[in-house]
Amino acid sequence: MSVASPIKEMLAIHGGTPVRKTLLPYGRQSIDESDIQAVTETLRSDWLTTGPKVGEFEEAVAAWVGAKYAISFSSGTAALHGAAFAAGLGPGDEAITTPMTFAATANCMLYQGATPVFADVLPDTLNLDPERTASRVTARTKAILPVDYAGHPADMDAFRALAEQHGLVLIEDACHALGAEYRGRRVGSLAHMTAFSFHPVKHLTTGEGGMVVTDDAVFAETLRRFRNHGISSDARQRQSTGQWHYEMVLLGFNYRLTDMGCALGLQQLKRMTANLARRREIAARYHREFRHLPGVLLPQVRQEVNPAWHLYPIRLQLQKLSAGRKEIFRALRAENLGVNVHYIPVHLHNYYRERFGYKGGEFPVAESAYESLISLPMFHSMSDEDLNDVVNGLRKVMEHFAE
Repeated sequence: MSVASPIKEMLAIHGGTPVRKTLLPYGRQSIDESDIQAVTETLRSDWLTTGPKVGEFEEAVAAWVGAKYAISFSSGTAALHGAAFAAGLGPGDEAITTPMTFAATANCMLYQGATPVFADVLPDTLNLDPERTASRVTARTKAILPVDYAGHPADMDAFRALAEQHGLVLIEDACHALGAEYRGRRVGSLAHMTAFSFHPVKHLTTGEGGMVVTDDAVFAETLRRFRNHGISSDARQRQSTGQWHYEMVLLGFNYRLTDMGCALGLQQLKRMTANLARRREIAARYHREFRHLPGVLLPQVRQEVNPAWHLYPIRLQLQKLSAGRKEIFRALRAENLGVNVHYIPVHLHNYYRERFGYKGGEFPVAESAYESLISLPMFHSMSDEDLNDVVNGLRKVMEHFAE
C-alpha cells in the first residue's frame, strides 16, 4: 500500500500567501536617538568635516581593534585604495586576491596601475586559499589582499608567513569582519594594514565610511596625507597653530570622512559588543534550524575563529533539488525575504573579462560556489519575529523543491 505524499504549502510565487507582509532586507542600518543627537550636536558645532570627531573616532576604533593607528576614509573602497597606495603598488606590480569578493578589493589595485592576480578559494570558508596564493607569487608580486568573506577571518597566520617569506605587504580586506576574532586576536591586529567598511549594512555605520588600521607609523602618515589631497597638514591643524601655509607632498585624493559621520560612528561603536552578540545569536539560530534542511549547505566555521557574521551565505545542494538557484531565489523573494547573492566572482564581470581575457573556469571552487550561493537576511536589528519569518520561509521554499 503506497503512502500519500504530504501536501506542500503553496508558494507565494505560485499564488500562495507570503510568510510576511513586507520585504525583510538582507541587511540594513540601525539608528537610535543617541545617534541622531550626536549628529545634531555636530551639525551645530564649528566643524562639519575634518574636525575633532575624526580624531576621536579614529582613536576609539584603534583601541577597540588593538592597533596603534587608525585612519578614517570616506568609504571602505577609499580605505582599500589608500592601503594599496601606502603599500607602494604601481604600474608593473601585481597583488594577489580572491575572486569571491566585491569588485572594490581588486579595483583598488587597478586604481594604482597594478594588476590584480586571483587565486581560488577554500571549499569550506570560501576565503582565499593560502596554498593557491603561494603558487601565484612572482617577482612582480608586491602585496596579498585576503578577504574575510562574510565576516569569517582568512587564515592570517599562513598569509603573514607567506608575506614575510617574499617581502610582501599584507592588506586584510576586513570590510565584513569588524569584531571578528582569529586565534584570540581581533581582526585589525593581524596584517600590515587592515581595511574596514562602515556602510549601512555593516556592524556599525557612519553613513558611508571606512578605516585603515595599522601598527606602522610610516603607513599611517602616508594614509593621512593620501586621503587629504596629498597635503601634509589638515585645516584644523593649521587653524589651531595660526598657520596658512601647506604643502602637497604626494598625489592624493579627497577621501576624508566627515565629523558628522565620525560622531555617528562614535555612538555606534558603543553598541558594537551588543551588535556582534545579536548577529551571533541569529547565526546560531540559523545553524540549529537549518542543519538538517534538505538541499542546504550551511556556512562553515573553522576552529579558533569567531566570525563577525556580516553575511549568512548558504549554498544550495542543487543535485538534491527540483529547481535551480534562480527559481529558488525568486521564490524566497516572493515570500518577502530579501535574500541576495554574494558574490559574482570578480573575474566574471564584463570589465575583467574584456580587459584580462577571463573566460570562466579559471577558479572552479569560487565559480561553483557562486552558482549555489544565497545570502539570508543578517543584521543586528532583526527582531525575533523577523527571524521566525526567515526560518519559516526558507523551510517552506526548500521543502517544496526537495526531491
